[in-house]
Amino acid sequence: MKQEQRFWPARLRWRLRAATMWPAFIAITLLDGVLLHLLPPIGTSVPVIAGILLATFGNLVLIGAAAPLLARRIGARRPGPAASPQAAHEVLVDRVGTALLLATVLGIVAAGLGNREVVVSETDATAENARAVRDYVLAGSDPELVRNLDSANTIRLADGYFRTCIARDDRRRYFCMYVDTNKTPTEITPDRSAEPNSAFKAR
Repeated sequence: MKQEQRFWPARLRWRLRAATMWPAFIAITLLDGVLLHLLPPIGTSVPVIAGILLATFGNLVLIGAAAPLLARRIGARRPGPAASPQAAHEVLVDRVGTALLLATVLGIVAAGLGNREVVVSETDATAENARAVRDYVLAGSDPELVRNLDSANTIRLADGYFRTCIARDDRRRYFCMYVDTNKTPTEITPDRSAEPNSAFKAR
């Protein structure tokens, strides 16, 4: 009787030690969904509900498959526990699962910040392209281009490298130029071809 009385408090303590993963799953899944919306790792923003659904699926895979597998590997290398092997395994799965859930937060933040830097850099290059084209046209001696500056159309050929075309008065001919914002100062090279960007992309 005394042994049984000692057994249940000990088992309860081990159960309580394995009681953090599911509360963490709920909280971190909601947080992951919000982070996917605020710091999307892809080019476009993710709606909050869609982010939560993605996080739910991903986190379930982590705690349902990855955590038990890692726990078995870690447990095989650790000395025998003071409690039953099953209780010790439950505690280890709980801790590994919680750690994996926390890692998702760090991963989403890192991926989101990395993507944001790329987006900001591309936005800066696009703005520099517009500025350089405007300065080039206004500094030139072709009033027709100045009149039609608002018709400028740009496509990105590579990172920081663009092709911008400005329509002539008849809207059937174009003056096009290559703009390299990677160079300092920005380099503009007129294109001998007068085909618009729509035809250039269709090649």
